[in-house]
Amino acid sequence: MRRARRLLLLVILLILAGDGITNHIQRGMQERSAPPAPKSLPGHISASADHWRWSHTDGNRRIVEVEARNWRQIKEPSRFELEDVELRFFQKDGKIFDKVRSAKADFDIDQKLLHSPGEVEITMAVPADNTPKGRLMVIRSSGVTFESTTGKARTDRPASFTFDTAEGQAVGASYDPSTRQLELNSQVQLSWRGRGPKSKPMKIEAGRLTYNEREAKVFLSPWSRLTRDTLTLEAGVAVITLEQGVIRQVEAREARGDDRFPKRHIDFQASQLVMRFTEDGVMEHLTGDGNARLAAISETARTNVVSDRVDLEFDTSAEESSLKRARATGHAVVESVPTAKPGAPQPATRVLRSESVALHMRAEGREIERLETQAPGQIDFLPNRPGERRRHVEAFRMYINYAANNEIESYRAVDVATRTERETPKKTVSTALTWSKDLAAEFAPKTGQLTRLEQWTDFRYEEGDRRAWADKASLDAPGDIITLTGRARVSDPSGSTDADAIVLDQKSGGFTAQGRVTSTRQPDRKDAGSAMLSSDRAVQARSEKMTAADNNRQVVYEGGAVLWQDTNRLQADRIEIDRQKRGLTARGKVVSQFLDRAKPASDDKKAAGKGVFTVIRAPEMTYSDEERLAHYRGGVELTRPGMTIRGREIRAYLRDSQSDSSLDRAIADGQVEILQAAPGRKRTGTSEHAEFYEQEQRVILTGGEPQLVDSARGATRGQRLTYYANRDHLIVEGADGRPAVSRLKK
Repeated sequence: MRRARRLLLLVILLILAGDGITNHIQRGMQERSAPPAPKSLPGHISASADHWRWSHTDGNRRIVEVEARNWRQIKEPSRFELEDVELRFFQKDGKIFDKVRSAKADFDIDQKLLHSPGEVEITMAVPADNTPKGRLMVIRSSGVTFESTTGKARTDRPASFTFDTAEGQAVGASYDPSTRQLELNSQVQLSWRGRGPKSKPMKIEAGRLTYNEREAKVFLSPWSRLTRDTLTLEAGVAVITLEQGVIRQVEAREARGDDRFPKRHIDFQASQLVMRFTEDGVMEHLTGDGNARLAAISETARTNVVSDRVDLEFDTSAEESSLKRARATGHAVVESVPTAKPGAPQPATRVLRSESVALHMRAEGREIERLETQAPGQIDFLPNRPGERRRHVEAFRMYINYAANNEIESYRAVDVATRTERETPKKTVSTALTWSKDLAAEFAPKTGQLTRLEQWTDFRYEEGDRRAWADKASLDAPGDIITLTGRARVSDPSGSTDADAIVLDQKSGGFTAQGRVTSTRQPDRKDAGSAMLSSDRAVQARSEKMTAADNNRQVVYEGGAVLWQDTNRLQADRIEIDRQKRGLTARGKVVSQFLDRAKPASDDKKAAGKGVFTVIRAPEMTYSDEERLAHYRGGVELTRPGMTIRGREIRAYLRDSQSDSSLDRAIADGQVEILQAAPGRKRTGTSEHAEFYEQEQRVILTGGEPQLVDSARGATRGQRLTYYANRDHLIVEGADGRPAVSRLKK
């Protein structure tokens, strides 16, 4: 079509031919007016001739040559009739010309129109030496009219043309040499080829076509359709840009198209679409503006892209072009729907939103290699099976790498916030929230299921009433385990825990803390409790390891464990708390401490709150809050100011926490020894069983020949010995049942 400008030369030829034919005929008539007299012509014919030839030159340069087998001039209406006409229009260099052939042509003198009612064949750029190189452009039509004053040519009949890179047809055509513009009026069909040997033709269909040779552009309206091999484009108005006769760009409005291959399929549409092609006619770039949509479909997944603008870059190195990169800009939404595999769970659908998203494809454009956002965005992982978790991630930047079959392999995000919704055993939805500077996730290559997720730098976590902080967090997705490391902290209404590392079990709600553990447990209830586990006071703890289960009802401290509540304190190698049963167990180097608060005298209010400590050491201890009983075993020592009680086991009964004393009484069994020391005096009591009542300061020794040795008064024996430490009073009961009383004096 680039040679359509030569139609201008054709029209100029016809103009010159019209004037030249008139002059030539008139000159011939004058010559024939001389004797001998010519034969009579029909009344309507002014002149006629056979094998007529005429040419026009400018100096030595040929401009036009006209040959006709017959011609004749008609009187009314005034015109010339030419038969078997051939016109040759020479270019300036005279080396090539455009040739027009027609069986008949009429030239209207008054209207200055040359009309060929029959078939017309126009051959463009014919070498003057008649040795054409390559395929020449040939135009065929009928009913062609030429305006000799303007050079315009037109026909309303079917027209066809062929040349080295295209052939086509239409109904109705016109050419204006002044604007060098060709118009095909309706039913336009073109087949356009590239320059390369492997190029495949582009079929162009339109309601109307306008070709502007100066701009090298083809305008299609009001509708257009382009088809090349597997590529199809349907649009409204379209503009084709040519370079040396080859299609290099197509701009289309309200366009939609597809590129179909056996194992991949691309659909696209936009309000404004621009496609660029190589010299071989292979699409190398596509841009869609306004309501742009792209769907890339393969055997493994369907990827849908919606945005204000889409830019597609294709790899043209192979025989077939394939999608290499895609970029969506402005309200971009990328949805990836994996194809279900027989017998395998379908991975989650992924929906990503951002102002700018770039996709990089693998070879042949069938699968995504990686995806990245170039602006803040968010992604949703939507489960396709009941019971699976729904995950939502927002980040400043996101990077996704894909394995084979469009399965997501890894995910990376910066300045990120996540939301995970899961169904609890009670069929309710639990929502977990996290925040961090960085996030990285890994997925199973065969199933696309999340396997591991890591977040680091200023990590925060919320789920229900639970909160967590750490330098780094790792999620083992199959086990539903979160590991917090580096300044790890977990809190909920029941308390808080700090450690070097904390492992959260999201299924059970429990956790394990390891390394320099400190914790605070808030009171469970507001009713009365024991002094050891008061229900209205917080419990502090420290250990190397801590385990909490059943919503913190079961708590275990291990490794140098220390537990304290106000001034009461318990330490051991291992401490177990059962809040549901309101019990406690301590094992290994157990040391407990209770404060006995003294009652203030009526005239001494400053003495209120002062008291003494009771310290008990044993290998093992169990405590029941219901009985307010701490049971020590394995060789026990109870120490108070001025008193020490030893035995194989001691049962310490604690007062109500509302009382003025923590220790109510202590009962010792097994090789009991009680030591009482005072300035300048020492008492030692021994028996198999002993009872100590704190409020009365009363000691009872029974079993195994009880004995009391006083460093100042000597030894006393009896079946039952009772003495009051604060009153210096001793009661001795003999074996025959008759009591004996003794008073010890300094």
